[in-house]
Amino acid sequence: MDNTTRIAGGSLAFVSTAALIMALAGCEGVKDGSEKHERLTTVDIEESADASVMYESAEMAMAPPPPVSVAAPWIGDHGMVIPPEDRERYAGEEVSPIRVTASEPVSTFSVDVDTGAYANARRFLTMGQLPPQDAVRTEEMINYFRYDYAAPADRSKPFSVTLSTAASPWNEEAKLVRVGLRGYDLPRSERPAANLVFLVDVSGSMDSPDKLPLVKRALSGLASEMSRDDKVSIVVYAGSTGVVLEPTSNPAKVRAALARLGAGGSTAGAAGLDLAYSMAEQGFIEGGVNRVILATDGDFNVGMSDTDALIDKIEKKRNSGITLTTLGFGTGNYNEAMMEQIANHGNGNYAYIDSALEAKKVLRDEMSSTLFTIAKDVKIQVEFNPAVVSQYRLIGYENRALREEDFANDRVDAGDIGAGHQVTALYEVIPTGAKGWIGERRYAGNRGKAKAGDANEAAFVQLRYKLPGGSKSKLLQYRLPAERLATQRLPQGDFAFAAAVAAYGQKLRGDELLAEYSWDDVVRLAGRQRDFWRQEFVELARTAEAQM
Repeated sequence: MDNTTRIAGGSLAFVSTAALIMALAGCEGVKDGSEKHERLTTVDIEESADASVMYESAEMAMAPPPPVSVAAPWIGDHGMVIPPEDRERYAGEEVSPIRVTASEPVSTFSVDVDTGAYANARRFLTMGQLPPQDAVRTEEMINYFRYDYAAPADRSKPFSVTLSTAASPWNEEAKLVRVGLRGYDLPRSERPAANLVFLVDVSGSMDSPDKLPLVKRALSGLASEMSRDDKVSIVVYAGSTGVVLEPTSNPAKVRAALARLGAGGSTAGAAGLDLAYSMAEQGFIEGGVNRVILATDGDFNVGMSDTDALIDKIEKKRNSGITLTTLGFGTGNYNEAMMEQIANHGNGNYAYIDSALEAKKVLRDEMSSTLFTIAKDVKIQVEFNPAVVSQYRLIGYENRALREEDFANDRVDAGDIGAGHQVTALYEVIPTGAKGWIGERRYAGNRGKAKAGDANEAAFVQLRYKLPGGSKSKLLQYRLPAERLATQRLPQGDFAFAAAVAAYGQKLRGDELLAEYSWDDVVRLAGRQRDFWRQEFVELARTAEAQM
């Protein structure tokens, strides 16, 4: 293979991944009988002279992973919390504006199944800080949790669609409209074979308890879910790149190879992506799952590091059937802007891993939805009827907005849904005749009065999706009766919890339309919960109030 190094993963006492890569560089090909050995070369990237040992002793291969704890901020001499060095990067968007239905009746967006923003915000709150507003994406907060949507009746459609309404808890003039999707579940016996390439950042920036040690535990857990038909290979990158595990179906070999990893050196992430995609292409499984799983803090500092250039590279690869999942780790220099965007463009998903529990949730409990796509390029379009709805706004999904004409254009990429995945979108709407956020316009021609006799429907909801391997989208259509907006009933149960999470996200974003809605109100709306993750959410809301 050109520009790669292959390293046996047996019981050798490694001194340094990067050092061994460089030592092997330029070895001549030899013949031994009929077997031909490849010439071994490396990507030509200078390695840091003070790179630390990147492999632990072979005896560590079978040792249990050490306990992982998130690094806490340093406490100064006077009890002042000193936050870690802040070089984190986020690509925030402005809060979605209010739309006047008469002039902008159509809302179009791509689904989003990422959950990284929720876990990342939790990390800040548990460290005694509010997350940066740019780090908060409310849709990822909402979609972190599961809701009681009905499963699809059969697989003729990959997901069910639920429409529900309630009075807005924070605006007596408004209503909430919830659009909920639930993908069909995929029993373990029906899962397609998976060809997974773990791409692990072993650079010096990963030398922290909440980074590489947690990566090793997370990916070891995923390896435990392998079937006999699955294959896993491991690529590492620091100043150079290398293959430390050839494709294997043996979980013990995967765990042993991960256990030997250590951190040191600079970060040639783009070169690592090239090698990982090359490995995925070599092991490509027709009709199976072919995915690169990148585990890093995103701090690329050698070679290509521009996000737009990385996106161009990844978009070219996604068309070959190889998708990308990004798993973010760490604090202080975390590049979330890159992690979220390259996963979006790689037709995969993005998660942030801040604890061993979160690793188990994402890579074991939710492995089917993380890896096995059942619908791709899923788009939602809602057309509101100005005779029934005068104003509206979509809560979240700011960086998933599409143009109206993109909805029917099958060349426009959108988000994918995995087996068992759920997607929730919330609209806040003002019924016609109620007091809205925007006052009536001066000129009659700009008021867009609705024609009489077309007030039976409040909204027309359409969805488009493609089946895996398909190129032509399928269309689903639903009508929301106008009478559903006459409700005075506040959200109850599951809907109330979703609304509470939406309020939590919007308040963290600094949404002025929820300024008067208190954190105590958020907690009351969430209600008493039995589920661990929901109980944790209630405590996070209380913690956020303490940081204000």
